[in-house]
Amino acid sequence: MHFIIDNFILDKVTARYSHLTARYSHRGILTAVLITATLDAAGLGLVMPILPTLLDQVGAPDDMIPLHVGLLTALYAIMQFLCAPILGRLSDRFGRRRVLVASLAGATIDYLVLALTDTLWVFYLARAVAGITGATNAVTATVIADITPPDQRAKRYGWLGACYGGGMIAGPAIGGLFGGVSPHLPFLVAAALAGITLVLSASLLRETRPPGSNGSHAQQPGTAKRTAVPGMLILLAVFGIVQFIGQAPGSTWVLFTQQRLDWNPVEVGVSLSIFGMVQVFVQAALTGRIVSRIGETRAILVGIAADAIGLIGLALIASTWAMLPILAALGLGSITLPALQTLLSRRAPEQQQGRLQGTLASLNSLTSIIGPVTFTGIFALTRTNADGTLWICAAALYVLCALLMIRETCASRRSR
Repeated sequence: MHFIIDNFILDKVTARYSHLTARYSHRGILTAVLITATLDAAGLGLVMPILPTLLDQVGAPDDMIPLHVGLLTALYAIMQFLCAPILGRLSDRFGRRRVLVASLAGATIDYLVLALTDTLWVFYLARAVAGITGATNAVTATVIADITPPDQRAKRYGWLGACYGGGMIAGPAIGGLFGGVSPHLPFLVAAALAGITLVLSASLLRETRPPGSNGSHAQQPGTAKRTAVPGMLILLAVFGIVQFIGQAPGSTWVLFTQQRLDWNPVEVGVSLSIFGMVQVFVQAALTGRIVSRIGETRAILVGIAADAIGLIGLALIASTWAMLPILAALGLGSITLPALQTLLSRRAPEQQQGRLQGTLASLNSLTSIIGPVTFTGIFALTRTNADGTLWICAAALYVLCALLMIRETCASRRSR
């Protein structure tokens, strides 16, 4: 009898210990992923302010520097668009840790090359490599899906978005500071950040790929029905449209506020910083609570409505103080993407989480290529008589998003 009781107690203690070990292991992995996202975004952002100066130093003609900046930016986005799905699938096949560590090692070497080169063609080669290695956001999002219960994913995706946002806020400021000393120095700092991230990932990150997920499921016969998830294409379309709309403020904020409100560069910079901080706060502190209270679908619709109201407000704005409620509405709209990402990760099979996150990262890169061209083009055509047209066009796209979400929700309920 005592033997049975002792074994029962031992089993309970062992189970409890295993649960606590897994819990703290997941916390360490989550910490590593969030630090990776922050440092990765900061490393990318800090090289942005000094790129024109560095191009001038390597001998690019003055009148060609804007073209080179545009081409280098587009090249980075194109390589991310092409390679993010590949990295996602590789993480399904070979593991998240291996792909992430290899990408960070490549990024570290790439930043060092950019810091030391004085040859223009090497810049293009290095930025292409940076686009490949910079597609780590697909892998970090996959790791979060691996270690997080579905009902907690919106909160953690919100944290991930806040880390990217925080890194992109701090990065340009750091780049401008170090760039004043030498235009090569920010690339060395970026290399150091990438190196630190590499060490953290190699030491703290454990493999999170589900057992048996080796990427071979998609090749087995008879799995088409199992992997064809109803409503997935609609949700992917909504995700792509929302990402596309998000390019409107990023590409035209400076042009619009300088014309409509007569802001100087300092005022524009302050407004962008406030906008970034509001988004970081909403994604870090509010997204998880809102989704847990009302669910992913309703949270998506709330985010769509808030962002649409903010965009319409921009079209009608006539004073600086009116920007504060508009920024609040746009900030609340930032719950849309984490909620969408959570809903999509719920629908995707566990063996294809990397593939899904790679697809989402690829959609993000695609919209970052075509979005700025589209919205700056609209602004250029309408700035004289109707400079708010671009915001109305962007808000109108949210009507399509809302209709698609409502249709998908109704179809999902009928299929149950």
